Amino acid sequence: MVRCFLIHTVCPLSALGSGESRVLYSRSFGPDEAMVSEQHRELGPEERRLLGKERIAVVARHVRSAVSLSRDACGRPLMEAVPGEEALALGEADSGVVRLRAGEPYCGEMSAVWLGLQSLGFTLVCEPHENLLLAEGTLRNLTRHCLEHLHMLGQGSEVLLRSNRIDAVLSRLLPHGQLLFLNYRFAQSLEKEVVAYMAK
Repeated sequence: MVRCFLIHTVCPLSALGSGESRVLYSRSFGPDEAMVSEQHRELGPEERRLLGKERIAVVARHVRSAVSLSRDACGRPLMEAVPGEEALALGEADSGVVRLRAGEPYCGEMSAVWLGLQSLGFTLVCEPHENLLLAEGTLRNLTRHCLEHLHMLGQGSEVLLRSNRIDAVLSRLLPHGQLLFLNYRFAQSLEKEVVAYMAK
């Protein structure tokens, strides 16, 4: 099962410190009790909400660090893509997996599958037994829809204003946090549903 999907920054921004990352969107799946350690079970709703935000921020920092290391290791300059070049940008995206050990930040071990695209990171936090190739394919599909329909490569990205559209894409491509094995016909049917919803 996927525990969380998030979109965050992976490059230093003027408003942030050198090691920080800003979470632009996040959605958690599954019961909260499964991700809360024994010592945090007595917390109230507000404390749990803050704990959830901190957990997501920790994942974003881990991924930001992994993207930075990957980019430094390959030595490839960061390419600036423009609207209309989403497919090219997605093909050139950095990708990888980060293992999140128990307690960092979830009570159990998790895997974070990520894509780094210019200054943005797209991440799926999965349980350790999940099929990581399927998770990466799902993440690329989700990222493609976000780039095409929310104009995230251009100025004035709509990710903060159109979170309902991301929710709609997630409900179709990642229902209740479940990774889907899709045959060609079912994938085409889902694609049509997403495009029809985004055209509204």
